[in-house]
Amino acid sequence: MYKTPCSRLTGLVGASVKQKLVQTFPQCNQTARNLIQLHRRDPSNWLTYQHLNFLKRQYVAKNNSELHQRAIPKPAPSLTIVDERDDSVERQVQRIPTIDPVVTDTVSQPEDVASKATPGISTVKPDTEDAAVQEDAVSSEVVTSDETPHIQVETEEAREARLDRQWKQMKIDVADLPQVYAKLAKIKLTALVVTSAAAGFAMAPVPFDPLLFFVSSLGTGLASCTANSINQYFEVPFDSNMNRTKNRPLVRGQISPLHAVSFALACGIPGVALLTLAVNPLTGFLGALNIFLYTCCYTPLKRLSITNTWVGAVVGAIPPIMGWTAATGCLDQGALLMGGFLYSWQFPHFNALSWNLREDYSRGGYRMMSVTHPGMCKRVALRHSVGLIGLSTVAPVLDVTTWTFPVISLPINLYISYLAIRFYHKGDRSSARKLFFCSLWHLPMLLLLLLLCKKPRRDQEEAALPPAASPLAPQS
Repeated sequence: MYKTPCSRLTGLVGASVKQKLVQTFPQCNQTARNLIQLHRRDPSNWLTYQHLNFLKRQYVAKNNSELHQRAIPKPAPSLTIVDERDDSVERQVQRIPTIDPVVTDTVSQPEDVASKATPGISTVKPDTEDAAVQEDAVSSEVVTSDETPHIQVETEEAREARLDRQWKQMKIDVADLPQVYAKLAKIKLTALVVTSAAAGFAMAPVPFDPLLFFVSSLGTGLASCTANSINQYFEVPFDSNMNRTKNRPLVRGQISPLHAVSFALACGIPGVALLTLAVNPLTGFLGALNIFLYTCCYTPLKRLSITNTWVGAVVGAIPPIMGWTAATGCLDQGALLMGGFLYSWQFPHFNALSWNLREDYSRGGYRMMSVTHPGMCKRVALRHSVGLIGLSTVAPVLDVTTWTFPVISLPINLYISYLAIRFYHKGDRSSARKLFFCSLWHLPMLLLLLLLCKKPRRDQEEAALPPAASPLAPQS
């Protein structure tokens, strides 16, 4: 059976298989020969991706075609001989005067040199044309050497300005330490954190305690200073590449890393201890958790994934929750609502800010939504801007505010949503800038409206109601 030749096979299947083999064999044979010729011609580059196309489409290579790409060699620079006697060429050449006006006589040679020449080498007398060219060159050198050298002298003011623009280690004075500490702690961001924590404390449905309010605000501020200082300590090599952060104290060398870490510990340990011992353990735990999330989660995630924005939003949502727990000692739905306001507000605020700093973040190596996912950046900003309207509606349902709050907060929420829509459709610098500046006044206004529409406590409502008449009281 196995000795039967293919020509004796019967049936449609056998005939079609034989025909395919007969048609394919010459093409494969020719392709193999071409590959062998290419290997013999250029053994170093005989196999490339283009040569493997015959496996997919069975292309037949040509003998006179090169399937691989070669880089064109760079041509050797050609030397152009400029004749000094040509006036038209001489006008195009910019002559640079020599600095030293003293002319050394290099043309005249002593007579001993000719006599000390090596025997066996015949000296040829130059032609008349070569002698003329040498004489012209020497004369031109003498003329140019007589010109007054142009030496640029740097003034003292220019030197100081140039040195100020350079990065150098600066010697810090004791009187300048408060300013350095303020930059290290990001004092504006810390003020925003303390303000949001104070709003959460004031919104709690308990009597206002001024001493407890001051202690909780102080502890929250110290915890924020610690987180910001450690953040700058970790990001020194990356902040130096960004225009926005290249003037920070650690980048410029105004303060040593050990000094910065010592300042962070001097703020963080008393801050967390104050929140734990003087306020309550829950608030102290939230303060320590916020430091951990900001320094150990948010900071490294900025160079790894865009999820850093959501982690940073959680970090920003914890301070109002800390203010609520500092006043009440418990974590209830009102505290989560206050944190939800800060969580949603941060997306239009930060996404609009990072949109105009995309080049800066890219140089620093930070993976922000505006850099890697610009479409998502605009969508998330719009989504959470509209979400502020929903949160304002939920506030009276949770007995945190009265029903007046959704009505009077609707204009500012609609305005920031309108700017977020423009930012989503246009995606330019102007719309991002308007949305960012709107977010700066939107949050204080929203917190103020929350305080104005705060629902009164039950003890206050009971005190305001008149006492009910007793059924046993005599009627007049």
